[in-house]
Amino acid sequence: MKNILIVLMLFAGFSSCDKKAEEKPEAALETPEEAESSTVELTKAQYETAKIELGTTSVRNISEVVTANGVIDIPPQNLVSISAPMGGFVRKTELLQGMNVKKGQVLATIENPDFIQIQQDFLETESKLEYAQLEFARQNELSKENVNAQKVLQQAASEVKTQRARLSGLRERLLTAGINLKILEKGTIVNSATITSPISGSVTTVNVNLGKYVNPTDVMFEIVDTDHLHVELSVFEQDIPKIKLGQLVRFTVSNNPGREHLAKVYLINQKINEDRTVRVHCHLNHDAAGFLPQNFVKAIIETGANPVTALPDQAIVDFEGKSYIFIQKNNRPTGHNEASGLTFDMLEVVRGVSENGYSQVKFSEDFESDHVKIVIKGAYSLLSKLKNEEEEE
Repeated sequence: MKNILIVLMLFAGFSSCDKKAEEKPEAALETPEEAESSTVELTKAQYETAKIELGTTSVRNISEVVTANGVIDIPPQNLVSISAPMGGFVRKTELLQGMNVKKGQVLATIENPDFIQIQQDFLETESKLEYAQLEFARQNELSKENVNAQKVLQQAASEVKTQRARLSGLRERLLTAGINLKILEKGTIVNSATITSPISGSVTTVNVNLGKYVNPTDVMFEIVDTDHLHVELSVFEQDIPKIKLGQLVRFTVSNNPGREHLAKVYLINQKINEDRTVRVHCHLNHDAAGFLPQNFVKAIIETGANPVTALPDQAIVDFEGKSYIFIQKNNRPTGHNEASGLTFDMLEVVRGVSENGYSQVKFSEDFESDHVKIVIKGAYSLLSKLKNEEEEE
């Protein structure tokens, strides 16, 4: 019985070995996906053709920045809405949108029958004031001689004050309406008044035409003075603690994105808007021609310079949304023979702030960047060769 059991066990062992030998070729077909290569090797000739230069990281003072969007805006005192204070019919206007006007220039002529009554009241009150002043002077002389009662003198003085106050009120109404007092003082009464521009600027809105009746609340024209524009930025609330008055702002406008302009932070609003942003008001360093109100703005606010680990921008390559550098493998010297070649490893990094051709780079915690030879020129040539080799494979 023992011998029979031993023979059966040996037979079972041989059978299992045969099955494993049969399964082995099938398993060999199921090779795992090869890992993507991150190493590129060059010959001496390729190295020289690519004009590769090696270097190391450096510590540079690079300004941290906050990015923001906004618009070119106008101060309230530089945007004027013009109305007819007493209303009336538009009898004359030659304004068109885009026209430039000067301060004091006549914009329109308004006709209103009520102007006649106000001028009549003004002339009558002026005459009454003259009479009241003469009467007061006469009563004052009589009072000195104790001829009249003190009450009569007081009534004369009161009448002078009343007529003087009424005349001042009518004068202001006429000036507000736009009626020329010099013509009125000569005895000429008119039924029209002129609307003049309170500022110099450009006409942006024309809401009237000849013969149209305008009410005192109707906006006839809008004029903007573009000589003192500013930048209004929307900064996210988490970035507001970094913003300080006087910080430099670099921005471009939508109608000329290739040109950079400068401004400084002037005011920081203390209210958070519904979209969780805060308005930051910036003054231009110089008045730039070509800006239009509500031009879209892309801006960078420099919040201060700090020492950071940096590399030249050309040492950092971007591929598929990530940033990489190439480091020399094993720090092999450049004086090698052609057969040995040069080998470089592609290393992922995090690009930080950039300034004057240098960018901050952040490495993984276990990577020691000191004394590592980094490709500072020719990095894109290495990336191109690496990707071409992967496609051929």
